[in-house]
Amino acid sequence: MLKKLYEWMLEKAAHRQATKWLAGISFAESSFFPIPPDVMLAPMCLAKPERAYWYALICTIASVLGSLVGYAIGYFVFETVGMPILEFYGASEKFDVFAQNFNEQGWVVVLLAGFTPLPFKVITIAAGSTAMPLYILIGAAIIARSARFFLVAILLRYFGPPMKAWIDRNFALATTAVGVLFVGGFAAVRWLL
Repeated sequence: MLKKLYEWMLEKAAHRQATKWLAGISFAESSFFPIPPDVMLAPMCLAKPERAYWYALICTIASVLGSLVGYAIGYFVFETVGMPILEFYGASEKFDVFAQNFNEQGWVVVLLAGFTPLPFKVITIAAGSTAMPLYILIGAAIIARSARFFLVAILLRYFGPPMKAWIDRNFALATTAVGVLFVGGFAAVRWLL
């Protein structure tokens, strides 16, 4: 099923309404859709490098708006809708322990999940189910999602197909390392101040 969704997304990247599809998928991925918008973002940036930043902005805005749907799922319909989504991603068993500590360091978790390949929808649903202050979710989502999507856009705009091949092979490692450095920088500033 995931392979068919992946192929379908690649088809939509070449569609004449690709920008609208990119926005829709970025929106849905933040609350329930299983495949990240990078699958569309990368070929679109390669096909039209001059529009790479525009595509990254679309991904960012739609993803942050979609995170509000994930939050609403967690806040209003966690048992009926949220838990089945968490079960699909294998996150339901440890969720109780995770939820107990989530709001203490939730902004860090949102930053990491928003930037790395961790399922962002799990975090947005968790934010709603634990009643994380909405401004924290939105702020962290804006920072993390824009950093992720603009990094992909910059790399593909300036380094093209060789960078896409490298990202495809090392995406999880690269985004996790940058995410850890990113959050580490915030933690260091907080500790120093």
